[in-house]
Amino acid sequence: MYEIFEQLLQKFGITAYKVSKATGVTQSTLSDWKRGRSTPKTDNMKKIADYFGVTVDYLMNGEEEPQKKEITLTPKDERDIAKDLDALMDKLESGEDSPLRYNGEEIDAESKELLRDAIGMSLRHLKIINKEKYNPRKNKK
Repeated sequence: MYEIFEQLLQKFGITAYKVSKATGVTQSTLSDWKRGRSTPKTDNMKKIADYFGVTVDYLMNGEEEPQKKEITLTPKDERDIAKDLDALMDKLESGEDSPLRYNGEEIDAESKELLRDAIGMSLRHLKIINKEKYNPRKNKK
C-alpha cells in the first residue's frame, strides 16, 4: 500500500511531509504505514486520496474503480419504445386534441416522419437514463 503512496509522491513531485501538513495526517502515522506497523484509519486514507485526486481503493491496492458498463437497450425495451411511439403518433395524427399544425398549417408527411424520428430518439435516450437511475447496480461492471 505504501508503494502506491510513494508512486503518487513521485508522480506529483512532492514530499510526505508536504502531504502530512496539507492533510493533517501526522508524520508518525505515515512512518508507521511505511514500516508496515499499521495502516492509516479510513478518515486519514480519505484525506490522502482526496489530496491526490484518487479513490481510497486506488490508494489501498492500486486498482481503479470499475467503470460503468455501457447501458444498452434490450429487444423488449425496443418493443416498448415502438409501442409508446406508435401510441403518441396515433394521437397526434388523429387530431384527438387538435390537428398537428405548424405556423397555422397542417404538418406534411415528411415533417411527421422527422417528428417521429425525434420522438423515438428522445424515448430511447430517456429509457437509458431511467435504466441508469433506477437500476444502478445492474449497470456496473
